[in-house]
Amino acid sequence: MDHETYDFGSFQLIPARRLLLDNGESLPLGSRALDILAVLVERAGETVSNEQIMARAWPTTMVEEGSLRVHIGALRKTLSDGRAGTRFIVNVPGRGYTFVAPVRRGESQTPTAAPRAVPAASNLPRPLASIIGRADTIAALTAQLARRRLLTIVGPGGIGKSTVSVAVAENASVSFPDGVWFVALAPLADPAMVAGAIGSNLGLAVSGTDPLRELVSGLRDKQALIVLDNCEHVIDAAAAAAEEIIRATQRVSILATSREPLRCAGELVHRLAPLGIPSTFAEITAHAALGHAAVQLFNERASASDEGYSLGDADAPTVCEICRKLDGLPLALELAAAQVEAFGLQGLAEGLNDRFALLTKGRRTAIQRQQTLRATLDWSFDLLSETERIVLSRLAVFAGDFTMEAARAVASDETVSGIEVVEGLANLATKSLITTDINGDVTYHRLLETTRAYALEKLADHGEITRLRRRHAEFHRDFFEPAEDTEVAGGRAEWVAIYGRYIDDLRIALDWAFSAEGDSRVGVALTVAAVPLWVHLSLLGECHERVERALAALGDDADDATDTTRRRMRLSSALGWSLMYGIGRAREAGRAWTITLELAKTLSDTHYQLRALWGLCIDQFNNGGVREALEFARAFADLVAHSTDPTELMMADRILGTALHYFGDQNRAGYHIDRVFTHDPGTVWRPRAVSPGFDLLVSSRYFQGFRLLRRFQREPFRVSVLTLR
Repeated sequence: MDHETYDFGSFQLIPARRLLLDNGESLPLGSRALDILAVLVERAGETVSNEQIMARAWPTTMVEEGSLRVHIGALRKTLSDGRAGTRFIVNVPGRGYTFVAPVRRGESQTPTAAPRAVPAASNLPRPLASIIGRADTIAALTAQLARRRLLTIVGPGGIGKSTVSVAVAENASVSFPDGVWFVALAPLADPAMVAGAIGSNLGLAVSGTDPLRELVSGLRDKQALIVLDNCEHVIDAAAAAAEEIIRATQRVSILATSREPLRCAGELVHRLAPLGIPSTFAEITAHAALGHAAVQLFNERASASDEGYSLGDADAPTVCEICRKLDGLPLALELAAAQVEAFGLQGLAEGLNDRFALLTKGRRTAIQRQQTLRATLDWSFDLLSETERIVLSRLAVFAGDFTMEAARAVASDETVSGIEVVEGLANLATKSLITTDINGDVTYHRLLETTRAYALEKLADHGEITRLRRRHAEFHRDFFEPAEDTEVAGGRAEWVAIYGRYIDDLRIALDWAFSAEGDSRVGVALTVAAVPLWVHLSLLGECHERVERALAALGDDADDATDTTRRRMRLSSALGWSLMYGIGRAREAGRAWTITLELAKTLSDTHYQLRALWGLCIDQFNNGGVREALEFARAFADLVAHSTDPTELMMADRILGTALHYFGDQNRAGYHIDRVFTHDPGTVWRPRAVSPGFDLLVSSRYFQGFRLLRRFQREPFRVSVLTLR
């Protein structure tokens, strides 16, 4: 059968036979690269847009332009583009690519030459669906593989390591004339079978007493890429094989996937991140949501599963929430998308609270451990040591970030020592079951939500959950107790950065403490300690709810009356603050401030007397009691008259000036407002007992401006003359 041919330079392209020849010799070229070359050669001399090229090479797949650039680079390398001044493919910035070499069209009756042996065992599995959100990663790893002979892609189960490795191997295949060989290690039950499995896939007989040695001998003259997929359960044997192959050969490369690094000499490790999720999505549109890879993947798979599915603006926040709950893990997203038709988006989002029962419909042809989310995590959990299993289960009580010190305090006991917790945490991070953030001065750790839900089940199965919940709540009670007196040189933002990242753990600790299985005494103490965080995060509605619950549970402790009184005082203050500024019930705050002032006087607590006087003064402003407000302002000023704290002195002038202003005494008001600017609050900041929640200097400018305006209205001519001078 005749075939159309394209001749250029020493090359001949026969698209119908998927064949590129150089002086009659067949060249190995990946299928994507062949498609790209064909469309460029067929339209030689024209500029072909990136979109047109990608539509030809990836007709059913959404890819990013990074993948196209990688394949163009591979083509140029194969054609020796640019060598000795010969050019074939030229980039036209912003438009696309042009094939610039002269092309002669013809027909081929018979093969021009017998193809050189192209390895039939370039046995990469074909992807059954499009790859979304990984184009840049695939391009970067392809480039890395050209420079490093041992590359390991590391990540938790279901994150897409195998998918990415196959795409990278396909991109790189042009550089390996002796083939690209995919070796699935997951089915192996015996580590001793690793060398044999590699040899079997490469067509090498390694049946002797030293299979690894025989394998290396057969590879010595090869230029090949070996993909070792899922090494974690045979990690030692896989590492030994990879290291020996790299050491004993010159042109064989290894691309491995595992839940932990191989830890071989010369290994380059790439930790695969979850797909991107919108950071905020309360009012996100469908268009904006689809700008994130996790939403793209969910949307495409849901559309394929349910013909009636369509993502609209109203559903976009729900889809984003589903993606967040599933940590952007591709496997979990695919399993969830398959259930949209049965449950609907809202039902699916609610059902993810029991995600392991819900996400059970994977592809029938998938390997067993990827057919359900539970099976994927079972695979990882079963590979852990007993100590690592205990540590992982106990660390699941943390809802958000935690430090090494927090892990040791909560998870260690007489059965697992502190050092074992530290070692276990490090091992779990290495095995991709815990994520680690080392970007700041303090290292923080975190469990993915899916891993955490699984580990909590294990903790409950062992009957430890109540004990660990208590330890978790007590740890955070102790952590937050000094927060109100913590001085921070970097100011409010730094303080919030330190304490604000614990808000999720604070919430679950309080939920437990006030539950039937909890301890309300721990809950009250934690509520008291956490008030500054709610205030400085402007979560005053939440503060009001939590404080009312703590006050209802406080009771009277005759054995420690002073401590109970102090807690009641601090809670009453927080109640007044939240009523005044947080939930639109400012007129109801007076009683809470009155109780705070009475209790503060009983305890001789100056700071809380000041806080109560400030609150009572504002309360009188809100209720029209200007004369009473002035009395409270004077009481505040009298109380700080001998203070050496510049912030307290500044606040005294600020509140007294404000009260006098509303009372109508503008001269004396101006005196105190002007004095506000003479105080230097210093550079060290702490969430003081008296904290107005706004910038005193900026707010005081209002009163200065108001005074000038009134002065201009009374004496317009004189002020104008002074201004002209």
